[in-house]
Amino acid sequence: MRINHTLKPIFDSNSKVLILGSIPSVKSREIGFYYAHPSNRFWSTLECIYNDKIGNTKEDKILFLKKHNIALFDVIKSCNISSSSDNTIKKPEINDLTTILTNSKIKAIFTTGKKAYQLYQKYCYPKTKIEAIYLPSTSRANCRMTKDEIILAYSKIKEYTN
Repeated sequence: MRINHTLKPIFDSNSKVLILGSIPSVKSREIGFYYAHPSNRFWSTLECIYNDKIGNTKEDKILFLKKHNIALFDVIKSCNISSSSDNTIKKPEINDLTTILTNSKIKAIFTTGKKAYQLYQKYCYPKTKIEAIYLPSTSRANCRMTKDEIILAYSKIKEYTN
């Protein structure tokens, strides 16, 4: 099934880090916001890294990201995908990151999961010339990593946002 990315990027002129996923999951598309599945560890990981509560609303999450100078978007603009499985992604069309990069202070780009990293390196890096830093997926499908291991990996983000 062909899926179109419908979520807007979250960033402002003070954003220092850009975190890129692959494409929103079924649950995220249904709710209309990033990392919306209740078992996804993305938001709770950021809470731990910054020792700061986020809140439950979309607005709370946007305020948290902006407070900590984090931009959030996805690599893929549209693709064929089955359910939410990155392994099934075919025929990806890539998002243009120019608006984010020219209207912010991005110092580092992080990708969540192998597919986002691979697609970024193949399609985005030649244009941005900014190497991506790979982060493991926070999805419940990544059950081989503990929450503490994910928090440790994601703690790199904080080095660039202070």
